[in-house]
Amino acid sequence: MISFGICRAAFYIVLMVSKLSWGILGTGNIARQFCTGLVSSRRCAAAAVGSRRAAAAEQFAAMHRIPAAHGGYQAVLDDPNVQAVYVSLPNSLHHQWAIAALKAGKHVLCEKPLAMDAAQAREMFDVAQKAGKVLAEAFMYRSHPLMLEAKAAVDRGEIGKLRLVRSSFCYRTRRTDGNVRFDKPLGGGGLLDIGCYCVNLSRYLAGREPTAVCAMAQFHTAGVDDVLVGTLKFGEAVLASFTCGMTVQADNTAYFCGDEGYIEIPVPWKPLQKSEYTLARSTPPRMDNPSMAAAAPPKEIRHIETPANLYGLEADDFAIAVLDGKPPRISREDSIGNMIVLDEMRRQIGLEF
Repeated sequence: MISFGICRAAFYIVLMVSKLSWGILGTGNIARQFCTGLVSSRRCAAAAVGSRRAAAAEQFAAMHRIPAAHGGYQAVLDDPNVQAVYVSLPNSLHHQWAIAALKAGKHVLCEKPLAMDAAQAREMFDVAQKAGKVLAEAFMYRSHPLMLEAKAAVDRGEIGKLRLVRSSFCYRTRRTDGNVRFDKPLGGGGLLDIGCYCVNLSRYLAGREPTAVCAMAQFHTAGVDDVLVGTLKFGEAVLASFTCGMTVQADNTAYFCGDEGYIEIPVPWKPLQKSEYTLARSTPPRMDNPSMAAAAPPKEIRHIETPANLYGLEADDFAIAVLDGKPPRISREDSIGNMIVLDEMRRQIGLEF
């Protein structure tokens, strides 16, 4: 009779040949979304999950059909069936557990923001380089064809010369007690939670690092920024502005504005499998003569469809970097550059951890 342990080992030998096997650190909402996405990925499968509470790990494993559940994060790193680790923990724990995973011989996809500051981010990448492992930041929106196509349209000059990037990422929550986003020691605040997306998008479109940064914020009683506005200047070529907040409502739309037209993305941060963006090549009508709108060229709505879930696309991108040796979607320079901007904005608003 062949034991279950031998069968399980044989299963993972086959699995690891064709797919990247994942260990999940944490069982929160973002971990649930990531594991749901893995189902639609082509080159990934979940192998283990770890939580501070064994019962939570077991419940999560049963829900997502993950073979192994561990009562602790280190046990996931010690699991021989895990090749890559997804760090979905609070911001303050990214540095510690990403480095622990890299030193344990695992590749690491770490949730945004990669670290609490640029110094931590540099150390994490140095450890990854020394270990010969892939480390990447999980900005999942950058893996979706919607963003890739919209960026390509800008690069092709379809809106002329890019002059302005505008974006917003806001939500309103009343659940602040026990919410890690409102916990200062855990790296809370709207800037690190969602503003980091807007900073990343602005830098991605501009294709360079900003030469000037400005930020202003309102603070929650918990001591973290709950509404923030930011601006970035990229030389004399491009300006960017964004709003982010955890206690305010907004349209959460992104605009790429050129001197010959603009692109509007209604759902930039979590695009669906069927998504769209709008390309317009006309100057907006004068406010005192709305009839001019009838003479404007029609807006072009471009539809983008992908068979995979957003997080499945992100996981497959990471698998390509690990298994095929291609550069990660988010590079070391990109992640450190983002953290440098976030550090400066935190300095300006007086948010210290």
